Amino acid sequence: MGSSSSADPPGRTGAYEQHRAPSWVDRFGVWLSARALNRHVPSFAGKAVGDFGCGYEARFIRSVLPEITRAVLVDRALAPDLKADERITAIEGVLPDALRDIDDASLDVVLCISVLEHLWEPLETVVELRRIVAPGGVCLVNVPTWSGKRFLELSAFRLGFSPAEEMDDHKRYYDPRDLWPLLVEAGFRPHGIKCYRHKFGLNTFAACRVDA
Repeated sequence: MGSSSSADPPGRTGAYEQHRAPSWVDRFGVWLSARALNRHVPSFAGKAVGDFGCGYEARFIRSVLPEITRAVLVDRALAPDLKADERITAIEGVLPDALRDIDDASLDVVLCISVLEHLWEPLETVVELRRIVAPGGVCLVNVPTWSGKRFLELSAFRLGFSPAEEMDDHKRYYDPRDLWPLLVEAGFRPHGIKCYRHKFGLNTFAACRVDA
């Protein structure tokens, strides 16, 4: 999963994975995120899915593309074959502006994985996510926790296992008590929100369901 923000710091250019292959730490994190996604959406068959901040290669969407009806992808840059696929609406831009033209209540599953921590104004993006989710649909959000900050910075700055430019682009971290109020302020109803720590406490995950 990738990230989009309103401004790049020095040294950070393009979308996640556009200029650097993922390390084993990155791949393990993506695998853990995919497990969480599948826990809340056991089958993607027949669904319209949006992945916002999907990364240059949009690896998760590639894994479910044979099942879904269509996908909407958003990131700073996207691989040419994704842009050429008739099943995919590819939008290159930054959040939240790149979401403005997506229709209201148009997607069954909306993904925002490892993205909000890169944004100066995360509420604006979460408001857009809520607008886009169809009745009966779900929005899935993953963010690093304050405990995760220590691990991520060790991996990036000391061990070189993760891209340092990604960590330098982080604006904030989210424990469940930080993320839950943001989701509610954006319009998700408390009864539809499950918000909890995962990835050994290094990340916060939220599944936000919209009533049919």
